[in-house]
Amino acid sequence: MITHAERMQKKKEVVDRKIAAAQVERGVLVVNTGNGKGKSTAAFGVVARALGHGMRVAVVQFVKGRSDGGEEAFFRTQPGVAWHVGGAGFTWETQDKERDAAAAWLAWKVACEHLRDPGVGLVVLDEMTYAFKYGWLDVAAVLAVLRCRPAEQHVIVTGRAAPQALRDAADTVSDIAMEKHAFQAGVKAMPGLEW
Repeated sequence: MITHAERMQKKKEVVDRKIAAAQVERGVLVVNTGNGKGKSTAAFGVVARALGHGMRVAVVQFVKGRSDGGEEAFFRTQPGVAWHVGGAGFTWETQDKERDAAAAWLAWKVACEHLRDPGVGLVVLDEMTYAFKYGWLDVAAVLAVLRCRPAEQHVIVTGRAAPQALRDAADTVSDIAMEKHAFQAGVKAMPGLEW
């Protein structure tokens, strides 16, 4: 019978081989998508991690139009963070396709500035997938810009229904599923948890 220590030693050997084989150092494109809660929240956790390593960070929000979120209130006070709320609000609230498209285009222009800056180590494109879903931005044109970003720059794109071309281009894709959500039981969005 194999002991726990023997199993862990074998596992350690496998993991050590994988770590030794991973020698490429470059910026990574991450996509957080799916219908579950936590796509943006996960990205903001990486913002904290990047700041902890002394990196400059840019966050561009494509749909969210409010500026009272807890993450924004916190990160705006941190040196090294550029935060841009570029959305006009959720589409079911604005109900104005032209205004939403114009807001997305302006947010993309801001994002492009950060995507050209080698001093920015992480760019978060929050809720950007909706710009593709509603036809506000062309995914091929966005991917062309992402491919030309500084070699060490990381990018995280969040939002539901990430298009396949974006998923294919990404280095890491997390499809966050929802098992249940408090809102379904009538609990309203609570500060500190939802915003």
